[in-house]
Amino acid sequence: MASFRNLILHLTGAAALLAQQGTLGGPIAGYVYDARTQSLRSIRGLPGASLFREAVDFGAPVTAVWTSPKLDSALVVTADGAPHIYRLDGGRASELHADGLVAPERAMFSPSGTALALVTPGSVRIYKGLGDSPVVTGTVELPGRPVPAAARGKLRSPGAGPLAVSDDGLYLLYGNGDAIEILGVAGDSRKLTNAAEAAMPVFAPGGHDAAVVDGKAVALFHDIAGAATVRSLPGIAGLRGAAFSADGKRLFVAGATVISLDVASGDRTEIACGCRPSGLARMGTTFRLTDFGAGPLWLLDAAAEPRIIFVPAIQ
Repeated sequence: MASFRNLILHLTGAAALLAQQGTLGGPIAGYVYDARTQSLRSIRGLPGASLFREAVDFGAPVTAVWTSPKLDSALVVTADGAPHIYRLDGGRASELHADGLVAPERAMFSPSGTALALVTPGSVRIYKGLGDSPVVTGTVELPGRPVPAAARGKLRSPGAGPLAVSDDGLYLLYGNGDAIEILGVAGDSRKLTNAAEAAMPVFAPGGHDAAVVDGKAVALFHDIAGAATVRSLPGIAGLRGAAFSADGKRLFVAGATVISLDVASGDRTEIACGCRPSGLARMGTTFRLTDFGAGPLWLLDAAAEPRIIFVPAIQ
């Protein structure tokens, strides 16, 4: 524990020195939403040596932002409730025209950031071409959620369940009660597997491999659009988030700790973290584990030897 504290002090001091010397302009390492100032803050530097820098200028305060894992685009809802898609380039924003854009209840980027799903009551609208010319590639109607006998008479909004979108924008994985369903833009749909209501479906980058994670099992699927062969591994308690590595060879899961699971062998490694993960969101070459606040922003650096790093809190 002492060595971990020393590492934090060393990295904080190094980042502060770089900032004082004005040498940490550098590349964009990510973005994070600051609810206090209703802005999207840029993070500049390299993994392990980065700082919060200027806010992205959208011309108005923003109440919700979803940023692409590629860091090249963002869906923004401004304070007047209007939705916008922006190209992001080195911390600068330029608005892109997108037909049929609506302010969603929530939004979800695909693993590589090549598709964006906008969830509204009862349906999901999918966009591609996000960093250049956003276009709607399809709309998927969501099935109604089963209502247990004890809850009869209470309405449940379609769209509230867990959801994931594939990189090609052709398929959704949707949590509908105690099942995960495959919903296709072409209108095809079927049940993929039984799962706990809090189960988390995730796609692997670049294809139709996927995982469904809950406390009882980690189900790894190959080609959910085809034969959908499955392998089941022990579950992970306290689930907060899950995502595949860029090459699809590892599955990272954030729970009480952070777990790296080897997809081929099933071996899992716990990655020490001095934080309490609130999620797992891809941000360039790292994954964000916590939200912006008074303390450091904790990240998972998904390098060959994954490690936990942080962005020092704003002083």
